[in-house]
Formats: sequence, C-alpha cells, structure tokens
Amino acid sequence: MTSVVETVNDIVQPIVNSFEFELVDVEFVREGKNWFLRIYIDKPEGITLEDCAFISEKVSETMDAMNPDPIPQAYFLEVSSPGAERPLKKEEDYIQAVGEYIHISLYEALDGEKIYEGTLKQVSEETLILSVRIKTRVKDIEFDRKKIAKARLAIKF
Repeated sequence: MTSVVETVNDIVQPIVNSFEFELVDVEFVREGKNWFLRIYIDKPEGITLEDCAFISEKVSETMDAMNPDPIPQAYFLEVSSPGAERPLKKEEDYIQAVGEYIHISLYEALDGEKIYEGTLKQVSEETLILSVRIKTRVKDIEFDRKKIAKARLAIKF
C-alpha cells in the first residue's frame, strides 16, 4: 500500500504545514476486515485531542472533495500524536534524536542481535553510532543506516 501512503502524504503534508503542525508519519494498514488510515502529527508544545480532531476534519474535507477518490475502499481515519516512542523516519528526526535513548531494529543480525537500544551519539548520512549497555559495560556501536529496518525513540527503564 505504498502508493496509497505516498498519495495521502502528498495530500496531507500541505494541510498539516498550513496549520504549523509536523507530519510525522502516514500508515495505511489492514486490521482484520477493516482498513485504517493513520496520520501522526506533532508540534513543539505537543498535540491535544482538539488538534487531532481539527486536522482530521480538514483532511476528511479535502479527501472527500477529491475526484477520483484517492482511496477507493472504505477505511477509518485516525489522527494522533506519535507518542513517547515516536518513529525516526526523516533525517531531521535522527538529528533531533542525538543524545536521546532510541530503539533500532535491523534487517539482519549484527553480532547475533537484530534489536538494539541505547543513546544515539552521532548521525551521518551512512551511519549512526549508538552507545549500548552490554551487561555491565557501555560500548559504542556503529550501524550502517541501510541495514536499519525501523528506528524510534524509546523509554529507558
């Protein structure tokens, strides 16, 4: 459903920007018999329920007026905050997360592990360096960004 996500992203981005919100992510997923279009927004001072309802209304108005319909099947629209474990998608997300505790999932195992959590120390176009606690010691590990399947902020316990 990448084409639906790309289409919706192109439609929603100007709406969200015009009201000074940040478009964090767009998902179009099937759960059981139902399809869900999920739009995640944010702003520096955080998102309120009223913000979500407002953007939901604006997106609905715009998409309902489009002909042909960008999403022909029935779906539920959900607009929400990305939450405390916000995904890191754009370059800007990674840069802002330097110094933060993050979770990454790899496409293939590195040293026998596919999941790492630690403090993001450094970011470049090709790599990122994560300070990871392994038992009683802390080790800086460099990851090839092409091998990272998903990254998000994490809550440290």
